[in-house]
Amino acid sequence: MKEQGEKISMLTAYDYTFAVLMDHAGVDVLLVGDSLGMVFQGREDTLPVTVDEVIYHTRAVKRAVSHALLVADMPFLSYQVSPEEAVWNAGRMLKEGGADAVKLEGGVPASRVIERMVDAGIPVMGHVGLGPQSVKLLGGHKVQGKTTKAIQRLLRDALAVEAAGAFSLVVEAVPWPVAKMISERVSIPTIGIGAGPYCDGQVLVHADMLGLFTAFQPHFVRRFAYLGEESKRAFTDYCKAVKDGSFPTLDESYSLDESALREFEEIESFIEEDHCL
Repeated sequence: MKEQGEKISMLTAYDYTFAVLMDHAGVDVLLVGDSLGMVFQGREDTLPVTVDEVIYHTRAVKRAVSHALLVADMPFLSYQVSPEEAVWNAGRMLKEGGADAVKLEGGVPASRVIERMVDAGIPVMGHVGLGPQSVKLLGGHKVQGKTTKAIQRLLRDALAVEAAGAFSLVVEAVPWPVAKMISERVSIPTIGIGAGPYCDGQVLVHADMLGLFTAFQPHFVRRFAYLGEESKRAFTDYCKAVKDGSFPTLDESYSLDESALREFEEIESFIEEDHCL
């Protein structure tokens, strides 16, 4: 797709229901991101997410996929301890979760791990720039690559990830000229998030682009729908209908055919006469 100049669409997916819709819509890549810790579990960051949790959600998404490439995120400390442990955890995501590939954060320091995983037959998507798993080290969710030194480091990271054998590269929270330079310097596809229009593809957290979260909107997120507000209205209307008795109606209820209804009325009458009620 990069060679042909065709942009790549990618979204996070954590469950079967949304994954079916995304796959049918033609989304190219579904990412079972460790962002599930925040979006699905309500945690403050992604750090507590475990390998078993990612495998569980990957299994659910896998059942929905007939078109998209399915990528599973490697959680914090699932690949940083040793290359051997990284290969084992990534292998579980393919064997038990059904993922087509895994994604991990890090540049030069992660390149040795990526090489070992690729040697073991595991396709790897890299991730440079802002790494959510490193937010404590970085002092928060901050744009990366704003100084000459930082730009040089980002380019070294991207080239190291490519040289290690990664098949693509997420570039997060990087000024668009820097992301453009990286995309032009590497032969593998770049997938941007908060990195401007010159990457080879784009990824967003589906809850953000659907407007399911209304309290905060990242600068780089476009709302393609406002399902949060619409869902809240529907839930409010549902509660009101239940409480005022307008839901369900008889048309929304199961009934009996005429013969069964007559038999039921006879039984009901007999029970009442015997004071069984």
